[in-house]
Amino acid sequence: MNTKNINKVVLAYSGGLDTSVILAWLKDTYNCEIVTFTADIGQGEEVEAARAKAKQMGVKEIFIEDLTEEYVRDFVFPMFRANTVYEGSYLLGTSIARPLIAKRLVEIANQTGADAISHGATGKGNDQVRFELGAYALNPDIKVIAPWREWNLNSREKLLAYAEDKKIPIEGKKKTGSPYSMDANLLHISYEGGQLEDPWCVPEESMWRWTVAPENAPDSGESIELEFEKGDPIALNGKKLSPAKLLLSLNELGSKHGIGRDDIVENRYVGMKSRGCYETPGGTILLAAHRAMESLTLDREVMHLKDDLMPRYAKLIYNGYWWSPERETLQTLINKTQTNVNGIVRLKLFKGSVYVTGRKSNSDSLFDEAIATFEDDSGVYDQKDADGFIKLNALRLKLQSKRK
Repeated sequence: MNTKNINKVVLAYSGGLDTSVILAWLKDTYNCEIVTFTADIGQGEEVEAARAKAKQMGVKEIFIEDLTEEYVRDFVFPMFRANTVYEGSYLLGTSIARPLIAKRLVEIANQTGADAISHGATGKGNDQVRFELGAYALNPDIKVIAPWREWNLNSREKLLAYAEDKKIPIEGKKKTGSPYSMDANLLHISYEGGQLEDPWCVPEESMWRWTVAPENAPDSGESIELEFEKGDPIALNGKKLSPAKLLLSLNELGSKHGIGRDDIVENRYVGMKSRGCYETPGGTILLAAHRAMESLTLDREVMHLKDDLMPRYAKLIYNGYWWSPERETLQTLINKTQTNVNGIVRLKLFKGSVYVTGRKSNSDSLFDEAIATFEDDSGVYDQKDADGFIKLNALRLKLQSKRK
């Protein structure tokens, strides 16, 4: 990129090693002013430390924002309306956070008159794609600086040496810290790298930070009730909660009972296979509850249509197309299907598993006990009608058989 055309850059900044080195590198390489943006999306870290670090490094415009409610309300919950799962296992905890960060980067760039945005995603991963597709969708003229695709600081040792040379304060980084590359937000925490790069290696128990091992979870299960309104959870055990507080409460319950661990080899959009381990305790509970609520309130063909579309919808989010017209079109359809997804689901949490033990909807249930009963239905359902139904549906099978 032409460094002469860049005067101000908004950097997605965590205060850690990578983004602190990026901050100094941007100043050195582009001779530009830096604006830092740090988002609190429930990662469980003290984000104010990033403010102190940015000030120490001479940054004058610093944005620290609590986006937890917006994140859950406008991104996590809409995704769960579709029962979204990527490749059968991944609940997209990292993927769904990136569109919100990209949105705020672009908005802050517009607000501060910045020429470009910058991020710390590597050239091997999906996040670079997610950030940049989102940015270009929201502002086609924005410039994006991706240092990992430009510099030669391609190892931790080189980053530390650069930090030392530039006198960047990196407390304890040489001796402490996790051996894994981790990402956390209110929906999940992920682990990559280290010994996980061997797909046969069993993850060490000390790696898991949120959940108790299922075998060490309480010996007695716990029953909870989750209330839904138009497909979104609104109350836990009869208590109305905000989206972020509800997901946080589900996380605490799931973690206590060893729920939500997963070990996946996934197909990255950039072409390689990658192993990741995930803890998504609240999301795992929410997925089971939402499907149970839909089983009672959704028309059969609508439910099956949603199931057909879900893998495509999941792939769009995983690959970074949240802001695309096709995702927005699918979202409109999905939201329409949720109009009648209202009621309460009862679940039992026990040693790593979620069991649905009941579901009810006083307003929108399609379950008719008079029709479904195995006892005398007083003529509500004429079983003789099934004869013609079967014969009509068997016609093509008979014709196919005669042709053989």
